[in-house]
Amino acid sequence: MGSRVSEVELPPLFCPLESAVHPRARQVGKRAEEWIERSGMCASQEELAWVVATHSTDFYARFVPGADDDRLLATALWVYWGFGFDDARCDGGPLSSRPAQFNALACQVQRVCENDTATGADPYIGALRDIVRLFRSLGTPAQVGRFAHAHRAWLSGVAWQVGNQALGRMPGLNDFLTMRLLSSGGEPTFAMLEIANGAEVPDRDLYRPAVQALKEMAILVAGLDNDRHSLRKELARDQADQNIYTVLMHERDLTLQEAVDAANGLRDRVLLRFLRLHDRVRPTAGPELAAYLQGLRHGIRGNNEWGLRVPRYLSLGRWPDAMEDTALTWAEEPSDTRPGPLEGAPDVAWWWDDDLA
Repeated sequence: MGSRVSEVELPPLFCPLESAVHPRARQVGKRAEEWIERSGMCASQEELAWVVATHSTDFYARFVPGADDDRLLATALWVYWGFGFDDARCDGGPLSSRPAQFNALACQVQRVCENDTATGADPYIGALRDIVRLFRSLGTPAQVGRFAHAHRAWLSGVAWQVGNQALGRMPGLNDFLTMRLLSSGGEPTFAMLEIANGAEVPDRDLYRPAVQALKEMAILVAGLDNDRHSLRKELARDQADQNIYTVLMHERDLTLQEAVDAANGLRDRVLLRFLRLHDRVRPTAGPELAAYLQGLRHGIRGNNEWGLRVPRYLSLGRWPDAMEDTALTWAEEPSDTRPGPLEGAPDVAWWWDDDLA
């Protein structure tokens, strides 16, 4: 993008949601790191160090602060796996601009979510199979099936992203937001809430349009926040490609600072709609749906508390730095309070439908 992060002011995030973390996150994290090392999925000590430095247990411990230890461990393992796979096979690996080869691998990866006997040569496939076996031992068939469906959605979004990269194509805002809903990994991340909490949301509740809108808005807010968290590193390494800032710069002919400000306003408008719709849905929710909705809230907040501190986004050297418990500053007010659907994004306009409840 031709800019240095020192030239860009990243405003503090507006995030008036509850902060919580699992009380045994550190102990579960040690178990997870031992598992990752034993899994053999990382090809080098450097790759292993970066996967461990995602501190994925700290990440998911903020989504499900009341989960039992084994359920937190299993779901956090997938987050470690997902970040490792993303770095090694998607964003920066040799398949990041080779859609034919990536799609073949993605289909093999997806199959182990659906069939316990599926195999593949890639070490990430065997590790995922073991994680999904843990899910089957802890969750119901419906919960595991929902995770598998969400996992397919994620891989389809990554395939879209890889295809754009191969063609040198910058998507417009509407396409990007639709792609980001998938490629950000939010679908499987939030699908795991049910497994971690041990609470299966009835179909009649989970698939209500209002609940699906809340899930999608939580995914998009977190995805856009991650674009912000990773901007410093991407600029330093000249890796910025498809993110909310490059999309807005391209579509609206903005400077990077103007795109940062526009993206922040767009994100805040989605979050405000999430908060208002949540407050309409939550009062009549049963216990399973209430736990799920709280997980969406915890997820938005926890993703930021983690993302603003994690070496994955902050370390610029070859090896990750230690994670520090840095004090965080939050915006007291949203940067944009305009109501109504986002301009230029018809695919998500339905989130503002008056009859959602």
